[in-house]
Amino acid sequence: MSGIAVNVENLSKKFRVFHERRDSIFESIIGSVSRKKFYEYLNVLDDVTFSVNKGEMFGIIGKNGAGKSTLLKLISGIFESDKGKIVVNGKLIPLLSLGLGFQVDLTARTNVIQYGLLLGFEKKQILDKIDKIMQFAELEKFADTKLKNFSAGMYARLAFSTAMQVEPDILIIDEALSAGDVSFQQKAFDAINAFKANGKTVIVVTHDMNPVRQMCDRAIFLNNGKIEDIGEPEKVVNSYLNHFHQQ
Repeated sequence: MSGIAVNVENLSKKFRVFHERRDSIFESIIGSVSRKKFYEYLNVLDDVTFSVNKGEMFGIIGKNGAGKSTLLKLISGIFESDKGKIVVNGKLIPLLSLGLGFQVDLTARTNVIQYGLLLGFEKKQILDKIDKIMQFAELEKFADTKLKNFSAGMYARLAFSTAMQVEPDILIIDEALSAGDVSFQQKAFDAINAFKANGKTVIVVTHDMNPVRQMCDRAIFLNNGKIEDIGEPEKVVNSYLNHFHQQ
């Protein structure tokens, strides 16, 4: 597995889905006594197996609720699986939501420092990168502005720029660039291509089929927690589109 960045074997995850709201103590007591079941288990991922090669850009597509974001959170170590195994080879940084881990009452500069420290970098290393991070994010004038005054697009730019400057081995992206404007999105895609050209790995979840077709080496189509198709991006995208056109 020397050439594998992420290996996923027989991965399964389920959550409780509640169907009943109990608004009073009486209803709770009656429900407890009668042992009426007011939830069920939803299999979000069911026996999923695949691997991502080092230096590969790997796309994950599927409709909302297919299990895509849950899969990324399992790979990132945010969730624990019910069954199966995940092996990650290298330093991984997830961009799973805008500004995940940032503190809105702190400045952009302070957030970047704290984020870098959490990733295991020395403070001097992060300080040396701050100017580049702010420049790439086009936020030089806002380095000492609190994040609560940032727009969603500014959040996205700061999060992405920080992740790229700390130079992970594996970058995970879950629609994190969708709030950026067109010019920054292109800038980000160029950075991802350069990142990949240096032998790094990218795993991306997106509803936009163009980046999957144009940038990914391989892709999977998740449907109801199972892998419906895997392989060359054009084939997988067509499989995804055909599946829902037939419904």
